[in-house]
Amino acid sequence: MVWEDQVTTAAKQYGIEEYSDVILAIIYTESKGDHVDLMQSSESKYGTRNRIFTSEESIESGVEHLAEVIKEADAQKCDIWTAVQAYNFGSKYINYVSDHGKKNTLEISETYSRDILAPLLGNKTQETYFYKHPFALMHNGGKLYKDGGNFFYAESVKWNLKLVKLFSKF
Repeated sequence: MVWEDQVTTAAKQYGIEEYSDVILAIIYTESKGDHVDLMQSSESKYGTRNRIFTSEESIESGVEHLAEVIKEADAQKCDIWTAVQAYNFGSKYINYVSDHGKKNTLEISETYSRDILAPLLGNKTQETYFYKHPFALMHNGGKLYKDGGNFFYAESVKWNLKLVKLFSKF
């Protein structure tokens, strides 16, 4: 992958080099490597979208944010996929998972999206929208909660991690 060297450097800088492939899978999930903000990290850095103007800044910011949620998930004895889902939902998700078994599951992430995150961000009626993704189509006919993040995020990154590992063999 084009960004592999920069990802490895940033991962080492933030002490998460063992997750370099996960970072590449996040890039693939977020942008397919075809957007300036490769890791869609503007919101975590600036609190708003479209404030990152170089791929280098996106990787730096995204890896820093991922390192923070990994550290928090580790401190609460949660799995790596809790941290990955928190990359999308925000770090408060880690507390929720810690209180609900310490392991990210699709059921936990869906409940958090519907009952915590979406209402917090204004969706008090469980309004959904169509999400055209194989995981979503198989799980619930393709629905996400408006303002509820992507509760399929960790599952998508897991799938893309398999692709990253496959492509690295060529």
